[in-house]
Amino acid sequence: MKKILVCFLVLILAACAPAPVTQPNATAPVQPVDTLTPQSPKQEVKMVFEISSPAFKNGEAIPADFSCDGRDVSPALTWGEPPAGTQSFALIMDDPDAPMGTWVHWIIFNIPASTRDLKEGAPAGQNLSDGSLQGITSAGSNGYHGPCPPSGTHRYFFKLYALDSMLALGADADKGTLLAAMEAHILANVELMGTFKH
Repeated sequence: MKKILVCFLVLILAACAPAPVTQPNATAPVQPVDTLTPQSPKQEVKMVFEISSPAFKNGEAIPADFSCDGRDVSPALTWGEPPAGTQSFALIMDDPDAPMGTWVHWIIFNIPASTRDLKEGAPAGQNLSDGSLQGITSAGSNGYHGPCPPSGTHRYFFKLYALDSMLALGADADKGTLLAAMEAHILANVELMGTFKH
């Protein structure tokens, strides 16, 4: 009789006890909200602002195709992301080893800020299709003319400038005029150097 009474009391107590609480995903512990690691946003990869050419590497020889020994066309040039606030680019190619002093082979300015390359074989003349202007070289012409040293190995520098404005210059501007106009507007500049000899 005592056993029956004890069993009866156990059943009553079990019925009155609160039901156990089950957690979702009981196999994995729930991490407190304040320690959750936020998902990292995707990082946009930007190219460093530097200039290069698929035709030759910095410090290497410029292929004859881009000189007076070949087709005498401009090499392709590419560059990365410029500093914030860039409104235009300017490019000067010159030879500091010329016997009569630095010889200017190419000048382009007011290149649109969205531009990231110049295609091979830029046309001669003052105006390019994107609105860029080509200034006066040491040969007295508008447009590219390639390496043509009288003797020895010369260095040719392609200098690219990121500017905070467009320039109020005409296609009659030479290197000195361009440098003076750019003076207070240069955000950054990079260069590529190639060599050439006959």
